[in-house]
Amino acid sequence: MSPAAWLQSALHPAGPDAAVIAQLTWVLFIGGTLLFIGVMVLCAMSLRGGRPVRPMVWIIGGGVLLPLVLLSALLVFGTWRSAQLSKPTSQHAIKISVIARMWWWEVRYTDPAGGEDIVLANEIRVPLGQPVYLGLSSADVIHSFWVPALAGKVDMVPGRVHGMTLQADRAGVYRAQCAEYCGEQHARMALHVVAQSPAEFLAWLAAQARPAGVMVQGVEVERGRRAFDEQRCAACHTIRTRPGANTPTDNGGAALGPDLTHVGSRLYLGAGTLRNGQGALVAWIADPHVAKPGVRMPASADMDGATLRALAAYLEQLK
Repeated sequence: MSPAAWLQSALHPAGPDAAVIAQLTWVLFIGGTLLFIGVMVLCAMSLRGGRPVRPMVWIIGGGVLLPLVLLSALLVFGTWRSAQLSKPTSQHAIKISVIARMWWWEVRYTDPAGGEDIVLANEIRVPLGQPVYLGLSSADVIHSFWVPALAGKVDMVPGRVHGMTLQADRAGVYRAQCAEYCGEQHARMALHVVAQSPAEFLAWLAAQARPAGVMVQGVEVERGRRAFDEQRCAACHTIRTRPGANTPTDNGGAALGPDLTHVGSRLYLGAGTLRNGQGALVAWIADPHVAKPGVRMPASADMDGATLRALAAYLEQLK
């Protein structure tokens, strides 16, 4: 995985739409630079004096003809290249619903086996070289979905669904960001897009479709499982379980907080705020407001250290 794959930069395109946008960006940068240099040269020449000034020549040439030619050329080029951007269509094989919330992202995949939606949070995985349809909506205020290395911005308006086609041609992890100010933690409302081979993607999707199960047995994990129930975490979070499994029951799909069925497999916690791991889980559960002030998850002031570590150990093994 190249370092550039982690950049939140429109100047490191890794998809066809991002390549078009990057080319337009460079044309504007270079054109603006050349125009600035030209103006400075003319300014220097004018300071030398000794030559008669013909106002109409400068008005018509510099004020009318020059901007008319340059702006018309830019308009034609921009229109031509913009027409080559991918058209949003739900006919693509992979369909993903992304719902923006203050301040995290709910992500839903259509189950290829025909079951219920596969729900996760703050992370999207896509197969390399295949266009993916994103249905973008908001549950509260106006947000904006932007993965600079893969595509342009699309606003997310409450009560509406905006379509977007996304394609990654290079494997890696690409950081996305809410690009519309949406409140106190707008700056910490990130999402990561993971591009992987089609085979890896299908294996990952099949694993995400399965309900949660305790992968690691032990006293501490079992204590953490009980703590999830006793602390009433299911009032806001869902852990999808198989019938009869020794895991907490789900909450019927509540969306106050992210689905935690496979939280241990995610790269980050808190919408890109903390790199996932048991230590980060402990810190987040104990008091998420330290890392993300204003977040709607309450602190766990009444939970002792041993219980916190046990709950984090339980969540970490949900992969």
